[in-house]
Amino acid sequence: MSVRPDYPFTQPVVVAFRDIDALGHVNNATYLSYFEDARVRYLLQLLDADRPDQLQVIVAENTVQYRKPVFYGDELEIGVRVGVIGTKSLAVEYALYRLTDQALMAEGRTVLVWYDYAAQHSVSVPDTFRQAVDRVQGHLQSFASSSKTG
Repeated sequence: MSVRPDYPFTQPVVVAFRDIDALGHVNNATYLSYFEDARVRYLLQLLDADRPDQLQVIVAENTVQYRKPVFYGDELEIGVRVGVIGTKSLAVEYALYRLTDQALMAEGRTVLVWYDYAAQHSVSVPDTFRQAVDRVQGHLQSFASSSKTG
């Protein structure tokens, strides 16, 4: 894995046959799966947790900007960071690079809402999470998206 100063967490991906569509490139929906896996791993690391069911978040929105097509066998790296943190939600940002030439292949963003599954409603983002983000990526605040989350 390479070191990306603007992303505190990176994850490698090798494009598998199952990821491509009839046109021979990675299917558009597959990018969300790549981002999801990297996001879960990063959040688990931030929270010092070991199981996805320990994450008290629910997805509110996903966006992907496709920059270049990705093909079978491409070796990729996903950079992940937390962007804006609101009262009850946060944005997670991604950049997908091809390792052979460091080309930016896609970018994405997921808005997550902190959620109490037992009570079935949103709750405030815990201070412990805010502190973990600040500890790990405090130097990245200048990169944070300017869009607001609630």
